Amino acid sequence: MSNTTYIGYYFKVKPLQPGVEILIAELGYAGFESFVETEEGATAYIQKDVWHPNILDDIQILKSSEFEITFTFEDIEQTNWNEEWEKNFNPIVVNEACAVRAPFHTKFDTEYDIIIEPKMSFGTGHHETTHMMIQHILKNNFENKTVLDMGCGTGVLAILAELKGAKPIDAIDYDNWCYLNSLENVARNNCKHITVIEGDASVIKNKYDVIIANINRNILMQDMATYASCLNKNGMLFLSGFYAEDIPMIKAECQNLMLKFEEKLERNNWVSLKFIN
Repeated sequence: MSNTTYIGYYFKVKPLQPGVEILIAELGYAGFESFVETEEGATAYIQKDVWHPNILDDIQILKSSEFEITFTFEDIEQTNWNEEWEKNFNPIVVNEACAVRAPFHTKFDTEYDIIIEPKMSFGTGHHETTHMMIQHILKNNFENKTVLDMGCGTGVLAILAELKGAKPIDAIDYDNWCYLNSLENVARNNCKHITVIEGDASVIKNKYDVIIANINRNILMQDMATYASCLNKNGMLFLSGFYAEDIPMIKAECQNLMLKFEEKLERNNWVSLKFIN
C-alpha cells in the first residue's frame, strides 16, 4: 500500500445541505472511499487504479439545477495523509458519553475515549451514519456479546463495542487500507478482543449476538441474507449508510428474513435502523 496513490476531489456545494449528503452518497456508489466535509462542501478520495476520466458521469446531483457544485482534483500520496487529517479532523463527543479524537487532541472527560487516526478510512464519527451507530451502541447492552462490525473502516465501532464489554469481536472490511488502519487503531486503543479481517461478507464464519453494518444500501441489500443467517436468536442487527427514502426497501428485505424492526434513528436525512432476530 505504500505506493498507492489516491485522487482527491475538492467540491464546493451550494446550498451546503442537503447537497453534501446527497453528493457523498452518490460518490460512495461510484467507488469513492473516504470523505471529509468542509465549510464549503466536501473532499472525496478514490484510488487512482480504479479511477477513470468519466468517474463523475453518473453523479446525478452534478446535473441538478437545484445545486451549484464546482470541483477540482489532484493526485494525493498517502504519505501526505496524516498532515491532511491533522488539518481537517476535529474531535467529536456523542451523547456526552463517547469522545472520538485523534492522537494529537486533548483527552475528553467522557466515559468512553476513543483515539482514531483515520488516514484514508471511513468512520471518524463525524459522518451522520457513524454518529448514529455510536448512539445505538451507547444505549444498548453489549456486555459479553459476540459482535461483528461489517465494513469497519477505522474500527471505531468495534472499539466502542469492546469498551462496552463485548467479546469476541470480528471487524471486517474489504479495503486493504481500512484493514490496516483498523489494526492500528485497535492496537492504539489497547483492545484485546477484536480480530480484524480483510474481506467481504463471504469471509464471515461465525455467529453473533450483534451485527453492526454501516456500509451503503446496495451492499446491505446484497448481504442481508448472510447477516440474518449468522445472527443468533434474539440478536441485534444495526444498519446504516442509507437515506430515509430507502427505509421501505430495507424493512421489506429484513421482514422477509424474519427480522423484526425495533428502532429508527435519523440525522440529516441519513437513517440507522435496529432489528431483532
